[in-house]
Amino acid sequence: MTEMVSRRFGDFDQWSTRDMVEAMYEGQLAAMAAVKPVIDELAITAEEAAKRLNGQGRLVYAGAGTSGRLAVQDGAELGPTFGWPHDRLVFCMAGGMKALTMSSERAEDISSDGHEQILAAAIGKNDVVIGVAASGRTPFTLGALSEAKARGALTIGVVNNPGSPISAKVDHTLLAQTGCELIAGSTRMKAGTSQKVILNMLSTAIMTRLGRVYKGLMVDMVVSNQKLEERAVGMICQITGCNQAVAKSALKKANLNIKCAVLMALGASQAQSERLLIKADGNLRQALSLGNYG
Repeated sequence: MTEMVSRRFGDFDQWSTRDMVEAMYEGQLAAMAAVKPVIDELAITAEEAAKRLNGQGRLVYAGAGTSGRLAVQDGAELGPTFGWPHDRLVFCMAGGMKALTMSSERAEDISSDGHEQILAAAIGKNDVVIGVAASGRTPFTLGALSEAKARGALTIGVVNNPGSPISAKVDHTLLAQTGCELIAGSTRMKAGTSQKVILNMLSTAIMTRLGRVYKGLMVDMVVSNQKLEERAVGMICQITGCNQAVAKSALKKANLNIKCAVLMALGASQAQSERLLIKADGNLRQALSLGNYG
């Protein structure tokens, strides 16, 4: 379906620019609507993924072309946003990481490269592999997912065509049926939008289930500049009720670790806060419930 030509847009290039843009906008709304049916499966998938990743499992993204670039973008944002460790993140991109900025279309046809990248990363049963492909049949992505599943990893396919080969290979399929594109085959349009939305929702749900969000706040955020330091201070004040001076002092003593700083602002020593977080598996809500840190 993603490759079909729509009769409606047969003379699209002759439309007024205003009408072109209006049609594109309608397409984006349709892409969002196509995500709705996948919500239940996405929630189940996020919960299973979080269980795998609760120890030392890694999150792996695999894809080619537009789909691969969207996958890499999603994974790259997990470190600064949720403090997800770089060594627990793997990117399997057709054509290598250089394909992020320079198209490498033929690379998507090499199934063996997908297998080899999974083997090179030593993917195993504790890992979660997300393969993204609008067609659902990209050889590279299919190869990566097949090898990952054979090695016991939890496999997830984000696709836009029903009954695809990838859907038959993975543990969970997240299907957004976006249909034919305004420009035939240009899956950077509707299909790409739906993939971006699904990836954002999936990774955010996983990180939240792993305790990296507290009361809607990014408490595992990496504090890497002045703006983020100010945001971190605001979080500490909001959670504990302390003033900015106390929050700034706690954040500095906690080596910019927001969760530790919250506990320290409430009276715990650095050593106590670290022990509480270890006991709570890094979950701030659980650490706070343990009490006795004053």
